[in-house]
Amino acid sequence: MFKVIQRSVGPASLSLLTFKVYASAKKDSSHKAAVKVNELSLYSVPEGQSKYVEEPRTQLEESISHLRHYCEPYTSWCQEMYSQTKPKMQSVVQWGLGSKIKKLVYPPVFMGLAASLYYPQQAIVFVQVSGEKLYDWGLRGYIVVEDLWKENIQKSENVKNSPGNK
Repeated sequence: MFKVIQRSVGPASLSLLTFKVYASAKKDSSHKAAVKVNELSLYSVPEGQSKYVEEPRTQLEESISHLRHYCEPYTSWCQEMYSQTKPKMQSVVQWGLGSKIKKLVYPPVFMGLAASLYYPQQAIVFVQVSGEKLYDWGLRGYIVVEDLWKENIQKSENVKNSPGNK
C-alpha cells in the first residue's frame, strides 16, 4: 500500500516544482543568426505554387444532384406545412399536459394498456363492445340534437306565422 501511494504522489509533486532550462549552442557549430519566435513556422510551407483542381462529378454525384433538384419542391412544401402545424400541435400537447386531464385520462388508459398485455383476447372483446356502445351513444346524441334543432326551427316558424306578427 505504501508503494502505491509513493508512486502516485511522486509525479504529482514534480508538477509543483518550477525550474528554468538554459540552452546554448555547441562550441564547434557555426554561429547562425538568431531566429525570433514569431518568425518560426508551425507548418512546413509547400515548395512552389499550388493549384486547386476540381475533380469532375461522378455519375453517383450527378444522380444525387438530379434527385435533390427533383425533390426540392416537395421538401419545401413539407417544411412549410411543418412550420404551420407545429404551433398547433404544441398547443394541443400543452392542453394534454393539464393536471385535470392527466388525473382523469392517463390512469385508466395506462391500466387498460397494461391489462391488454396480459389479457389480449379479453382486451379485443372489450374494445369491440366499447366501440359499439360509443357508437350507439353518439348516434343517440345526434338524434337528440337533431330533434332539438327541428323543434327550435318549428317554434321560430310558428312565431313568424302567428296572426299577431303580421
